[in-house]
Amino acid sequence: MQHPCYKILLCDILNPLSDTKSELVKGGAIALRRVKNNHFYKIESIGHAEKILQLYKLKRSVTIYNFQKYLAMPSFLDLHFHWVQDDVTLMPKDSLLSWLSKYTWPNEAKFKKKTYSKQKAKQFCNKLLQMGTLGGGCFASIHEHTVDHALEQFHGDFVVGNVLMTINSPDYLTQSSQNAVEIVRSKSKKYGKKYAITPRFAPTVDPHTMKETAKIAAKSGCFIQSHLCETQEEIEYVLSIYNKFKGFESINSYTEIYNACGLLGPKTIMAHGIYLNSSELKTLKKTNTAIAHCPTSNAPTKDLGLGSGLFDFKKIEKAGICWGLGSDIGGGPYLSMFDVMRSFVLQNKKIGTKVSCSKALYRATLKNAQILGLDKTCGNLSPNKHANIIMIESPHTSSSDTAESVLERVLLKNIKSRHNFSKLVKKTIYRGKCWEFD
Repeated sequence: MQHPCYKILLCDILNPLSDTKSELVKGGAIALRRVKNNHFYKIESIGHAEKILQLYKLKRSVTIYNFQKYLAMPSFLDLHFHWVQDDVTLMPKDSLLSWLSKYTWPNEAKFKKKTYSKQKAKQFCNKLLQMGTLGGGCFASIHEHTVDHALEQFHGDFVVGNVLMTINSPDYLTQSSQNAVEIVRSKSKKYGKKYAITPRFAPTVDPHTMKETAKIAAKSGCFIQSHLCETQEEIEYVLSIYNKFKGFESINSYTEIYNACGLLGPKTIMAHGIYLNSSELKTLKKTNTAIAHCPTSNAPTKDLGLGSGLFDFKKIEKAGICWGLGSDIGGGPYLSMFDVMRSFVLQNKKIGTKVSCSKALYRATLKNAQILGLDKTCGNLSPNKHANIIMIESPHTSSSDTAESVLERVLLKNIKSRHNFSKLVKKTIYRGKCWEFD
């Protein structure tokens, strides 16, 4: 099959640039160039259609795609989700700990069977494509093949880790410390920076395992991901466990446990971080640890969340801590990052904190790319970045429209049901290859 040297996509364009600014190009075009000796494409130029078409009219091997009814945006990066929890997203969520024991852990046990895991990975891969998510931080189950199946099937730039569970876990999801360390050593060697060392959370991992796997992370350059201060009940629970371990008797914060085990650093992503004290904020800042904020998961139970509480992003930013948005499937009910962005904006609006839709988009794309060390190749629509693009139907625009007003229409006004966000993406393009959805 012949691949053209250039692809020109005629479309409206909405491009995140920062927390406060997105760029809108109506009647635009994105020029993609095929990478030499490869079949994938990078963005070469972007601008108004007339200018781009003029630039490429004398080029050889150019294919023009008329996507003029669509609005192009960069694909999403979901900073925190559990691919093995897709079947429990809408289960009753009375509290975090009871939801885990009643629904999540029994469901994850099914992934012990390799044929089941591989089939589910294929299905979840299709969902990710349909949501326009082409990267992020992903938790698998304790079974090492669930990492293999995710990285084999998913299209995009994902870091994936098998959860570690050596204590306070059901028999069917408990591993020995030796087994946990051996898996981490093997997978980090196999996948390098695509692998994430993933203590499920401190209550289910003994300190020896956390320290040993942290050493492997330091040597291999792997990411580290876990959960931190999601609920008050969880914090009390973890301290009641760890204060009984030798050397941890005087530790009085959740963050201090991870720090003492060597798990915090510039390649560490901690999910939630809702209930952090001032000392913990300083530690996270000092270690350059990032936080994945998951508004749909933290939302009240009436909104299909776990009711954990409201993340104070202003406090986090004042403390100088990096953060981005995640869906937290299955604590979050929907995989769509459009739904996550909407929830982030509306939850803050409800308490009188004004948040722009541009900020939400930035924290679901370019900021997450920066946290994952991917911002040179993805995160927004800039020259020399990979052609990772989503297309949605372009909302009706007028000459007075701005990027913010168009985003508001997409996130806050056009959707009657949250479930409809799952149908918003009509095309997902990964490195120039396009998937289309009805």
